[in-house]
Amino acid sequence: MSIAVYALGIVVLSLFLRSLFSPHSFRHLPTVGGPSAPLLSYIGAHKYVNNAISILQEGYDKYKGGTFKVPMISRWLVVITGPKLVDEVQKLPDDKASFLEASADLSSVKYMFGSQVHKNPYHVTIIRQQLTHNLAALFPEVIDEIETAFRELVPAHPEDWVSIPALATMKQIVSRASNRVFLGLPYCRDPVYLDMALNITRLVGKGRLWIDMFPEFLKPLATKFIANIDGHVDAGLECLKDLIYPRIRDVEKYGDKWTDKPSDLLQWVIDEERKSGHIDARNVMKMIFMLNFVAIHTSSNSVTHALYHLAANPEFVSPLREEIEAVIETDGWTKIAMGKMPKLDSFMRESQRLNGINGVSLKRKILKDVTLSDGTFLPGGTILVTPSTATHMDEDNYPDPTVFDPWRFSELREDGEEMKYQLVSTSANYVAFGLGKHACPGRFFAANELKAVMAHIIMNYDVKAEKEGVRPPNQWFGLSLMPHPTAKVLFRKRRN
Repeated sequence: MSIAVYALGIVVLSLFLRSLFSPHSFRHLPTVGGPSAPLLSYIGAHKYVNNAISILQEGYDKYKGGTFKVPMISRWLVVITGPKLVDEVQKLPDDKASFLEASADLSSVKYMFGSQVHKNPYHVTIIRQQLTHNLAALFPEVIDEIETAFRELVPAHPEDWVSIPALATMKQIVSRASNRVFLGLPYCRDPVYLDMALNITRLVGKGRLWIDMFPEFLKPLATKFIANIDGHVDAGLECLKDLIYPRIRDVEKYGDKWTDKPSDLLQWVIDEERKSGHIDARNVMKMIFMLNFVAIHTSSNSVTHALYHLAANPEFVSPLREEIEAVIETDGWTKIAMGKMPKLDSFMRESQRLNGINGVSLKRKILKDVTLSDGTFLPGGTILVTPSTATHMDEDNYPDPTVFDPWRFSELREDGEEMKYQLVSTSANYVAFGLGKHACPGRFFAANELKAVMAHIIMNYDVKAEKEGVRPPNQWFGLSLMPHPTAKVLFRKRRN
């Protein structure tokens, strides 16, 4: 027999023994998507890879307000539904239910970026504090980069329509705008660095999907073949050596007493590294790459989804344009202005409702045994989620949930619920950004960046779909939702 056959036999035997003797078999929970017997559950796991959303919808319809489980290759995934249980779980203390541990397990961050990033996720603090608090001051630079990027990447004219690959172009624009805050000029426009950032985004995006399909004991080995980050880190440091190493030397020389100290994400990362007693340039580069993945992957997908809706429905342009023009005339292109556009905010929130980044949200790993109020017992080690897509398509939560209603949330805000229905707001019925204290910390930066990109498009271009009135279909892979990757949108420079 060949080595490959022996290896396959060992894997199958290991999976069988693990499923047979695992203390976390969850036999007390109903199963959706396939059989729950040892080894046979992997048949359901294979089905789940290709039909995750339909399986989650089936479970949501059958057990709404309760709990069920679905089989994955590496684990059982426990799914809670309904606002009561969702609210109960999001209030559990971190020593009982960990968002960071669940995210690390489901995204394979600890394998791709190493244990340092997993054990000391200081990037969360940077995003929640420094980035959010400095957003107003940094916003003019974001606007400048958006305007410059569109001039270079969308060569439209008033008399002719030009066909633009939507997702690829939005990735470049989002990458440049984000890195204007991450690294500043001229590096945010360096084609070599931008190509690296986009390659890392693709690599990590692919890695988190494929690595999670392997059993836990095979994931370190699988990572080396699927998404080995180390070589890219070396190339990144070589590309940014004239930026990163002088910054590290200045921090080591001046500490906190540094006149004209830069205020960007790179500097905040270096400052956090310094707290450990030693600034590791490789860790700095890994963190920059990981933050690029988070920013580029989520924001470029989100703005492309919204652009597809706009291009397929040109009747939405005039109300949005009127609102944006009136606000810009008064407040200019500022962060304050972005907060005074309820129709644009509603448009983006509705797009996010229908086209979330992921089919599940509220990720938690149970660290200590928990019994929920409905009697469901969750042993330590349980990975817990709620189905975001099914929640957002529930008629009890949203009338006509399959319909894209751009003013759905702006009209609700007119009833005195100003804060509740903003793009960045979360609730048990709107979990696109998670919920509670572990809701996405970068949503404030992302929301302003997304609205700025869409406002720029609406103010400067006319757009339409390749097929009039037809929005390109979304694509699912496992739990990940993507806008159509190759569809094009027609741009024409707006006549003044």
